[in-house]
Amino acid sequence: MRVLLLHDYGTLSGGAEVMIVALRDALRGRGHEAILFTSTARPLPLPLVSDEQCFGTVSPLRRVLQAANPHAVARLRTVLRDFRPDVVHVKMFLTQLSPLVLPLLRPFPSLLHVINYNLVCPINTKTLPDGTPCRQRAGVACHAAGCMSWPGVARAFVQRRMTSLDVFDRVVANSQWVARRLRAEGIRVDEAIPNGVPVRPLRPPLGPMPVIGFAGRLVPKKGVDVLLHAMVLLRKRVPEVRLIVAGDGPERIGLERLAAELGIRDAVDFLGHLAQEQAEHALGAAWVQAVPSRWEEPFGLVAAEAMMRGTAVVASESGGLAEQVEPGATGYLAPAGDAGALARVLEQVVRDRDLAERLGASARVRALAELTIDRHVDRVVAAHLACRRGGGR
Repeated sequence: MRVLLLHDYGTLSGGAEVMIVALRDALRGRGHEAILFTSTARPLPLPLVSDEQCFGTVSPLRRVLQAANPHAVARLRTVLRDFRPDVVHVKMFLTQLSPLVLPLLRPFPSLLHVINYNLVCPINTKTLPDGTPCRQRAGVACHAAGCMSWPGVARAFVQRRMTSLDVFDRVVANSQWVARRLRAEGIRVDEAIPNGVPVRPLRPPLGPMPVIGFAGRLVPKKGVDVLLHAMVLLRKRVPEVRLIVAGDGPERIGLERLAAELGIRDAVDFLGHLAQEQAEHALGAAWVQAVPSRWEEPFGLVAAEAMMRGTAVVASESGGLAEQVEPGATGYLAPAGDAGALARVLEQVVRDRDLAERLGASARVRALAELTIDRHVDRVVAAHLACRRGGGR
């Protein structure tokens, strides 16, 4: 098949970008012709790895492009004419490519792969300013809740009025959780296709001292502050436990200060942003990986990566994370934002190395069975074939 992949960004600046590039490369490895069309916007100063590009930017001009990017339309029209795809696979289009590109897809079998809340939440979190989940439909409620200004609400309204999902033969989500959230707001979802992660070597045997790992951007919704408060409670019962934090972000200085104020700075290693191999090496020492997200993660890629490594996972009992972790088998769950509950379940693992090994081994088995790139591509190709049977619109 000739598969055209559409995504807002063409740099490896996040999990979504890593996944779309991995999908392109895996499709090529199976003999398909696959090209990736993105904007030129660079959220991080990294090289573009897409095959075709249109104009994009992370400057304030992006607010205009989110509603209408005429250069995306012109470039995509040319690519569609020259490449003549059998299937068009769209991931993210609302932050750079804009809804203007959607009418061009009508003659082609097309699939929308939803991986976040952008279709139903203009700020892409479905979370209120106080950290609680939002169950309101986007619109005036966004301003009433303090999430958006009136101009922002107006821009979001225009963008959504221009977003016609009937061009897609098939709509898939990256988790059952996201599928349910979309259906609750009247959006058709045909199936859930979980993300896949690369098969990596099993981590080395666990060392004698208990280590907790965290990986991710240091932003409020990731809940690292909750983890630090849990560490205070945990160290009273397991004084030798340590925490390694792999990642960077705007909250780093504040989190380092919080760790010092809590009296645990000597037990927490802030490693900053690490390349993938460096992160795998550092996190390979962890008895358990904590994913204490305050918000409802659409999927929870870092949990899947930890499971593939053979590491037990303790995560928030919310969103897609609750689908990743089987309590008592691959790890444990705790209510989001509850440091006491998080400390209690972490204690079960860091007190018992044999338990940590067993949970990690089970997590690895599940990841190899359900969460590999190959398994993901199998499901995606089946969805592409279903689109082709639909024959376009």
